[in-house]
Amino acid sequence: MNQQEQDRVYLAYLVNAIRVCADYRPKLGHGAKKGHSLSQFQQIYRSDPFYNWMGLDNPLMYAAHKAAGGMTSVYRQIGIGCENLFRHIVQDALALSEADVKWSYTVKKGRGKTRTLYLDARIPTDSVSDTNKRNAIKKWIEECAADLDVSDRVAATLQGVVFEVRQGYKSKDSKRQNADIANASTAYTKAYLPCVAILSLQIDEDIALRYRNEKWALLTGSTTEQSPTKSIYAFIRDVVGYDLAAFFQRHSDILKEEVNSVLTKLLSSQ
Repeated sequence: MNQQEQDRVYLAYLVNAIRVCADYRPKLGHGAKKGHSLSQFQQIYRSDPFYNWMGLDNPLMYAAHKAAGGMTSVYRQIGIGCENLFRHIVQDALALSEADVKWSYTVKKGRGKTRTLYLDARIPTDSVSDTNKRNAIKKWIEECAADLDVSDRVAATLQGVVFEVRQGYKSKDSKRQNADIANASTAYTKAYLPCVAILSLQIDEDIALRYRNEKWALLTGSTTEQSPTKSIYAFIRDVVGYDLAAFFQRHSDILKEEVNSVLTKLLSSQ
C-alpha cells in the first residue's frame, strides 16, 4: 500500500468518527437513545408549566443544549478516532497481527461473574519481526522503566507495552484515574509496561504526576520534545517507524473542515 492509499485509510478513522457528532441531539435527561429534535424539545418544555413560564422552550436554549453535549461528543469521537488510528499504525508499521495489537484481561466480580477490561493497543516485543525495531522497542521500554524507577527485577520481566490512547485529558475524574491505576497494576503482572499516549498537550499537571507516580509511562503531543520517552510523535517516528505528526500536517485542512462543519451544525437550533 503506497502512502496515498495508506493516508486515505488512516484519515477515514478520524473523519468517520468526527462525522458521527453531526447527528448529535440532546437527550434532556429523558433517556431517548437518539435524543430530541427541536420540535420534541419544545413540546417537552412547553408541557412543563415552570419551564414554559420561564421561556426555556426558546430555540436558543435547544441550541445551547445541543452545543454543550455536542462539544463533549466531538472530544469523545476524536478520541475514538485516535485510538483506532494509533492501533492500526502500530499494527502496520511493526507488521503485527490484529490479535497482537489488542489486549484485554478479565477480573472477577461477585457471584461468580467476570468482567473483561480493554486497553487501546499493545506491542508484544517478541512478535515484532524486524530486528532493529524490536531492539528499539526493548531499549525504549528499558529507558521508560528506568525513568519511572521501576525495579530492575520487574523491568527485566517486561515483554512489551500496552497503551491507553487519548486525544487529551482535561477531566479530573477520580473514577477514571483509579481504573487506569488498576490497569497499570495488572499490566505489570502480565509483563507489560503501561503507557498513556496523549496526542495533545492537554493534560493537567497533577494528573500527569499521579500517573507517573503509579508507574505509567506518559507520552504527550509535543512536537518540539525529541525524546521518544516523552513525546508520542517522537516515539511513533523513532521507535515505531511512522511520522504521525507529518500525517496530521498533511491532512490538517481536511480535518479542520470536518470539525468546522460539525460545529456549525451543532451550534444551530435545527
